Amino acid sequence: MTTTPPVPLRCVGRPLSGGLVVPWITLEHNGHVVFGAIDSRKRYLALTRRLCQICGQRLGDRIYLLVRPMDVDAGYIAEPAVHPECLRYAKQHCPMLNGQASHYRRSPLLAAHPAGRPCSDSHCPCPDTNSSGHEARSGQPADDWDAWLITPANYRLKTGSQDDLLGLDLDISVLKIRPIRRNRHVDIDEKLDLIWQLLGLPPRSGQGDDAEP
Repeated sequence: MTTTPPVPLRCVGRPLSGGLVVPWITLEHNGHVVFGAIDSRKRYLALTRRLCQICGQRLGDRIYLLVRPMDVDAGYIAEPAVHPECLRYAKQHCPMLNGQASHYRRSPLLAAHPAGRPCSDSHCPCPDTNSSGHEARSGQPADDWDAWLITPANYRLKTGSQDDLLGLDLDISVLKIRPIRRNRHVDIDEKLDLIWQLLGLPPRSGQGDDAEP
């Protein structure tokens, strides 16, 4: 017998798909839930009105940002923040956060038409999914994720050169950083050193221009 995972009180009443809460910002298209695709209108509302991306309710005093290394490099996150309890639920059940998904999926995000075909009808009023980065990530290894705890005072919108809304600014003070997901990253030199040891060869030298003989 399959049991439905308990959901946070904030999410009671939210639609379920496969027994799991459908995040508030997730795209719903032609009666189908498109996990991994974001409704750009709801994303904008969540960012500007300080709403949680999971339950859609107003954020409180404790706010978490879900951050990847690439977001730190960019200086902002594109997705809205979450409540602590909504973060716990997402960490348990989101394949990208709990480690079940080792890679980003290759299939198109918007494959919600009845026959399972990607939406290619030029007359279909498809909403913008805000999935511009999907092609670049398609099939790539999943990222590391951290959760940054911030106060409402450090909730800042980040805009681009054309005053377009990029997301939430990361050039802020952070109360705490919690590792959410870690992939095993092994430096190429570590791999080569291990191979050298297994072959019984002497330590490698000349690693890089500044290596001593």
